[in-house]
Amino acid sequence: MPDTKKNEKKYNLILDALQQLLEDRNIQSISVSEIAQKAGIGKGSIYYYFPSKEAILDALIERSYEQPLTTAKNLAAQTEISPFTRMAMLFQACQNSSAAFITQNSSSSDNTSAQDLAFLHQKYLTHVVSELKPALTDIIRQGIDSGEIHFEYPAALAEIVLIVIAVKLDNSLIPSTPAQTADTLQGLISLLEKGTGVAPGTLSYLSLMPYKPT
Repeated sequence: MPDTKKNEKKYNLILDALQQLLEDRNIQSISVSEIAQKAGIGKGSIYYYFPSKEAILDALIERSYEQPLTTAKNLAAQTEISPFTRMAMLFQACQNSSAAFITQNSSSSDNTSAQDLAFLHQKYLTHVVSELKPALTDIIRQGIDSGEIHFEYPAALAEIVLIVIAVKLDNSLIPSTPAQTADTLQGLISLLEKGTGVAPGTLSYLSLMPYKPT
């Protein structure tokens, strides 16, 4: 029977090693051998846990920003709460997770190229959207079943909304002024309310969500 605690320790040692190397190194210049050396384990052990360097990076991003996403998904599962309230919880999770990304990477930004930061950010946004999409889809389906929401494609709607919310409120990949962000959110609110048949003003809370001007 495998030693689970030992395996978890090595798994995290590998992630810690890559995180430390990223503080002052370019992603492309870091090799699997260097990660292994930094972690104090053999190179062959790396491939027991991860098939590639990119897989290590994906796991690092997942570990770094999982807590706010897990919290949001747990809250979203509370079906006694209004679907619109649970949507707000998920959207706030995008903000919390984005704040974690910005905080964690600000200390190393002087040593990390803009290209690397953009690459990391793209992976982060992909992770956020993919992780929250099933929960938001379930919330929309529940709203449809209860007659509060009228829409035929809940999964597609969840993905579209999350992409707009994650990218626009994050305000890093497509920098916008506060006025431009407000206009986009107001347009999204109008489209969602008309497209889902909910009463005007139901999703107005979206316009009040915080965003970070650059």
